Amino acid sequence: MLLLAVSAAEEHAAPLSMPNWAFALTAFIIFLIVGLAAWSFRDVANRHAHRVPASDAHHGAEEHSEH
Repeated sequence: MLLLAVSAAEEHAAPLSMPNWAFALTAFIIFLIVGLAAWSFRDVANRHAHRVPASDAHHGAEEHSEH
């Protein structure tokens, strides 16, 4: 009897904390912030290459010295 009552009960949709489009916008903004943070660190290794001359031979600096 309880199984019949439970299966006959109607489902109620859980209310969302914000509209559907706001979830996509939030994800996009987070992705944009992380992307900008990663982009800000571009070419960091090449900016400081003059500080570590001992590792030039180990990392193949002769291949990249043409730049």
